Amino acid sequence: MHLLDYIIFALYFLGVLGVGIYFFFKNENHEDYFVGGRSISSFHVGLSIVATDVGGGFSIGLGGLGFVMGLSGSWLLFTGLVGAWLAAVFTVPKLKKLDMTSGYLTYPDFLRAKYGGKVAMFAAVISGIGYLGFTGGQILAGAKLAAGSVFSDLTAFDPLSFSLFVIAAVILLYTVLGGIKAVIYTDTVQWIVLLGGLMFLGFPFAYYKLGGWEVISAALPASHFSLTNVSAVTLINWSFTIIPIWFIAMTLYQRVYASPDVKSAKRAFFIAGVFEYPFMAFVGVGLGMLGRVAFPESDPEMALPLMLNHVLPIGITGFLLASYFSAVMSTADSCLIASSGNFTNDIIVGLFKKKLSDKSVIRLSQLITLIVGVLALLLASTFQSVLDIVLQAYGFMVSGLLVPTLVAYFSKKTDSTAAAVSMIGGGGFTLVAILAKIDLPMGLDPTVFGLTISAVLYYVVYYLRKNV
Repeated sequence: MHLLDYIIFALYFLGVLGVGIYFFFKNENHEDYFVGGRSISSFHVGLSIVATDVGGGFSIGLGGLGFVMGLSGSWLLFTGLVGAWLAAVFTVPKLKKLDMTSGYLTYPDFLRAKYGGKVAMFAAVISGIGYLGFTGGQILAGAKLAAGSVFSDLTAFDPLSFSLFVIAAVILLYTVLGGIKAVIYTDTVQWIVLLGGLMFLGFPFAYYKLGGWEVISAALPASHFSLTNVSAVTLINWSFTIIPIWFIAMTLYQRVYASPDVKSAKRAFFIAGVFEYPFMAFVGVGLGMLGRVAFPESDPEMALPLMLNHVLPIGITGFLLASYFSAVMSTADSCLIASSGNFTNDIIVGLFKKKLSDKSVIRLSQLITLIVGVLALLLASTFQSVLDIVLQAYGFMVSGLLVPTLVAYFSKKTDSTAAAVSMIGGGGFTLVAILAKIDLPMGLDPTVFGLTISAVLYYVVYYLRKNV
């Protein structure tokens, strides 16, 4: 990288930190810290949703999919469009109406109203652990990006290890300070920078520099230009893992609560879906395909940052790298604040049932956010693939939380014992299958079986208790 690129990169990071410091002084109570005072517009909330969902994990992961399978990798984010619009129609209106009456702060607050405190506590543990893993995935995404670009010339340290610590430090600092307002408003800017930079600078410059259509089409397999270069099992696994997250994600519940009314909340989810697919889906895999042309022997998830560093002209490189770091930070900050909210509001404050002042809750939240971030950094250092850690964190949460949540929304057959057993059984199976690397039939993801187990357990326990 040229000195100008480093300057652009540094100024961007300083700007983000400035937002965190600004809201550190502006936050007046714990509602400001966790749900932005329930007054943020649908435009800001919608861009924050898509920035959070796509983020560094899917941005870098999409590049890897474009490298491996080409345009067919875009189907990964089609599941995001489906999930966002289904939630906007079926669950967001119900949730926002309840929030306007009860003043929720977290996802487990919704389950507490339906099932009671114990189920909410189980949900908080599953959600908090899941988002800890998801944060680790974003830190790893940022580190891979930095190791292949900003810190690629380091000789005294391993670039990837050094990058892990730098990325974690920046994300932690402004998130700990600013809370959800800092997260949402920086997300808006970060998403505009990301999508605009990639569409209007990154792709055109890389396309031209690599030699245009004739060179690119000759360097890639014909299957990379097809939308059918993906197996049915892969599509099933993506659907079971990603679509359900839109009904249980703490980050998304916080954004519903941050919206002023039902109409604004619904509009935000529709906005998010469109930006996921087709916009980011095809830009992401397209750049991954160009990364393969530039560095065909590279790690699939490292080819894109390497291309940005070596192919683009001075100045554009720094801007585009800032764009991708935008994606990393926009998800990592949201996951941090989500996990912190679970552990602070739903576990620590709920467990001790002690009334704390707003200032005390904010300071406790900042401490817990810091601890979660450090744990996520340690977790990130043990993984190699960004997409793996992201999808596994999704799968664990979905398997444990989806069935009781859908019952709470759409059925009168609510039972706290059935919900708790369903959560432990479904989430526990998926976690064990992931950690033990169990080979499941037909190559299906553990989430498919975890969800099935969760549903069976819920209704078996429900009917057994009903007939006792």
